[in-house]
Amino acid sequence: MATAVAHYAAAAATDCGRKRSSNEDAFGFSVEHGFYVVCDGMGGAAGGEVASALAVDEMIRLLTGRDATHPLLDDGAQAIAAANAAIFTRAQRNHGLSGMGTTLVALFAKDRRALMINVGDSRGYRMRNSRPSPRLEQITLDHSLVEERVRLGQMDRLEAERSPFRNMITRALGTERSVTPDIFELETEPGDLFLLCSDGLTRELSDAQIESHLKLDLPLQGLCARLVEAANQAGGRDNITCLLVRAEAGDKTAVAVPGSED
Repeated sequence: MATAVAHYAAAAATDCGRKRSSNEDAFGFSVEHGFYVVCDGMGGAAGGEVASALAVDEMIRLLTGRDATHPLLDDGAQAIAAANAAIFTRAQRNHGLSGMGTTLVALFAKDRRALMINVGDSRGYRMRNSRPSPRLEQITLDHSLVEERVRLGQMDRLEAERSPFRNMITRALGTERSVTPDIFELETEPGDLFLLCSDGLTRELSDAQIESHLKLDLPLQGLCARLVEAANQAGGRDNITCLLVRAEAGDKTAVAVPGSED
């Protein structure tokens, strides 16, 4: 009989990186309410910062104020639709923010059931505590021009990494009146470690490098700090955000570890 997931624990960290003067990433989570989100904004002037912060704030507002009798996991897509509408409406009303948008990756988890949802190229991973060694698995699929060409067999991985279009995303939150997220339904086990991150992490570190850092015997906040530090050492060409969520067994009450922001 499978061991039940009793609670979740989480931590996050974000950093401007070594090349940017501002941070257009944003994150938020509530262990109590079972949701976790990372956004990477885009847009002229302060548009990217506005879009990512608005998406996170709107989701927190909706999901912490929701009717507790409604299944949380069924509310995820509705919250993302509301965040999309909020960003789109703000841009329509303020021409200085025209064209702003944000990527999004979110996790909704309760007991042994979880949903991972994404729009754009911020990614979601799971590392299962399997024997003989845990392995990191990318759950989400990037909504980017080069990744879609790779999946269609029109471009190989090396060509994708060298392409001048590697930063071009094909789907974002807030740039259109509606958006269709990808939704992945998962069954969790105690020991599962989920990583939500912006592309400032994944453009600097390979999956194998990320996996090696996640195998270190450190608390969640220490792992987040280690990932950010490694991405900066590898170049730090973009904002870097990572959010870790661990499924745990036992009857101990989970305590959310606040993320740091530099």
